[in-house]
Amino acid sequence: MVRLPPLISLRAFEAAARHLSFKRAADELGVTPTAISHQIRVLERHCGEKLFRRLPRPLALTAAGVQLFPRVQASFKDLSDALAALGQGTLNPVLRVTTTSAFAARWLMPKLPEWRRTHAAIPLDIISTYDVLDLNSDEADVAIRYARRTPNDGAAAELFRDRFHVVGAPSLVGEAAGLLAADALARFPLIETGWPDADADAPRWQRWEREAKAAGEPAQDLASRVSLRFEEELHSIEAVIAGHGLAICSDILIAPELASGKLLRLSAVTLPGYGFYLVHRRQHPKEQAIQAFLRWAQAMA
Repeated sequence: MVRLPPLISLRAFEAAARHLSFKRAADELGVTPTAISHQIRVLERHCGEKLFRRLPRPLALTAAGVQLFPRVQASFKDLSDALAALGQGTLNPVLRVTTTSAFAARWLMPKLPEWRRTHAAIPLDIISTYDVLDLNSDEADVAIRYARRTPNDGAAAELFRDRFHVVGAPSLVGEAAGLLAADALARFPLIETGWPDADADAPRWQRWEREAKAAGEPAQDLASRVSLRFEEELHSIEAVIAGHGLAICSDILIAPELASGKLLRLSAVTLPGYGFYLVHRRQHPKEQAIQAFLRWAQAMA
């Protein structure tokens, strides 16, 4: 490995060559002109060449100094740029995004080709989990949280909110089923997702029944007729698309199937959903990459 001169000598040379003055270089670096002169001599001994013509004044670079100066200056600029990029999270901008499995599969994944097209320099590491990862412990850089209220564990921006609809596949209910009365839904198998028990307002069949009755559509005890229950929302969606039963699904997560007719809305009674929030730690070292992801997600929304 080539032995390099001391960094302090290179700094002294770069400043002195730029100012063509030992005094101004000393003022910039917070040392004495004698210290600058000493470091220049150290560098000259290392190079085996004189780098400055000291007499007669003014100070001037020798031919060797003229050759060395732009290379030293460019090297310091490259180092400065690399350190700045590291501090801004752009040197290695892999962005770790955590969200639910259903949102990752149904909304985020189909849009990733657009992300790669417009932000190829920022790789994404998608962490799909229903656990709430701690952003302040660097378990992830960005979270897309699904919550009724704005999360308070970082800077949060709402992307959109969803609503829940009773839907079924044409293979089960017929191509022209249209809107059905609440009690007519009991003719079909029912699917439910395992929402947390603590959430009394979760979009379960029991909650939907209450809303239907309030809207003047009496329904039988639909909650007791559920024949399939999945812990994963993603599996409930796949099951209803496959025609295994009716389900109450988020219009955000099944938007492509609603648009294509693979799923049909079967009731005018809907349930309010939650907000999808993009959350990140304030003053994050990857702030530039995070803001790029936020702008992209908002545009996609």
